[in-house]
Order: sequence, then C-alpha cells, then structure tokens
Amino acid sequence: MDINIDKFIHERARMLILTYLASRDEVKVSFNEIKSALDMTGGNLSVQLRNLEDIGYVKIDKRIKNRRTVTKVSLTPKGYDEFMLYLDNMERIIKSIK
Repeated sequence: MDINIDKFIHERARMLILTYLASRDEVKVSFNEIKSALDMTGGNLSVQLRNLEDIGYVKIDKRIKNRRTVTKVSLTPKGYDEFMLYLDNMERIIKSIK
C-alpha cells in the first residue's frame, strides 16, 4: 500500500488546530478561543499557527480593537483540501488493516 501521509499535519498540535478550525461553523476563529479549546499555551499556539500559515494552510488576521490586538485564524481552501486528504488517507490506512 502506498499512501502518502502529510507529516506536517500529522504532528499532534497542528492536527488539533486544523481539526478544530475545520469543525467550526465560524470562518474566522479567535486565537484565544483556539488556545482555550485546545488547552495550549499562547507561545506554542503562535508557533504552530505561524508554521501553518507559512505553508498556506491557515490565514492569520491581526487587528487592533480598543487598543488591543485581536487575532483571528481561518482555514484556507488549500488547508481544508490538504486536511481532508489527510483524513481520507488515514481512513484508507485504517481500513487496510482490518
């Protein structure tokens, strides 16, 4: 069986982030919501989001509101497609083991 697994997505923190973003009804999700929901530190989340943004899987939008930085994150079409492909490939692996 020759199934290509995206090792970038396969890393636990990035997989959790992408899963969370893909499962939300909102297009843009706040940094603090992700941090709280996934029980991640701000530093770790920032690093992982930057990595995901660098390869085009997420878009990060930072704005100033009432003198505070508000950060929103959204899944890009490329990120969504790659995440769905990852899930399909994982399902194929699981089914092949039966």
